[in-house]
Order: sequence, then C-alpha cells, then structure tokens
Amino acid sequence: QVLLVESGGGLVQAGGSLRLSCAASGSTFSNHAMGWFRQAPGKEREFVANMDWSGATTYYTDSVKGRFTISRDNAKNTVYLQMNSLKPEDTAVYYCAGYLLRSPFGSPRYWGQGTQVTVSS
Repeated sequence: QVLLVESGGGLVQAGGSLRLSCAASGSTFSNHAMGWFRQAPGKEREFVANMDWSGATTYYTDSVKGRFTISRDNAKNTVYLQMNSLKPEDTAVYYCAGYLLRSPFGSPRYWGQGTQVTVSS
C-alpha cells in the first residue's frame, strides 16, 4: 500500500507558476512509476503527466507540454509537478497517482486526496 499526500496548490494569476509536491510512504518509492492527474469542475479526471521509476522517461498531455515538468526525488520519496505559464483552463483539483510497477502503463493503483489549483484571469 502506498500513501500519497499532495501539497502546494493555491490561487495564482494567469502566467504565474506553482509547484506541487506529493510525498509518498508505505512502500519502496523507487519501485513505482508516478504521475499527476487533474479534474476540473464538471469534467472527468484527466491525465497530466507521468514518469517511470527513475524519472528518465516522462509523458505529458499535449495541453501542458512545454509548461509543466514532472520530476521525482527518490531519496525524499517525493514527486513534483512544476507548473509554469499557468492558464485559467489549468484550474482543477490535481491528484498525485502511483502505479503498481516501475513503468507508468495502465491505470494508477494509488491516489492522493488532491490539491486545488485555481488560476485567475
């Protein structure tokens, strides 16, 4: 079992930046691929970014490419999402996700409680 706790959400103006963090516990962190998803009001949860166990391989949804960066620190059991050039359409609850295996394929097994990101225009 992996416990995930997000932090770093908040209110920011369009064009601004935020960095989300997700602290993991309960399992060997480096055994798991990690990712970020988001859910906007009235919409389904959607994929944002993920990475393999080492951080060497990353994937992004098209709408955040070039603006968001996913990274991890296995020594700190933490995954990050650096979000730059934020847009109002990035407003959502952001969820940290853990995969069962080292590769980020299939659906995540573990989920955090979510952190709200609001981008004002």
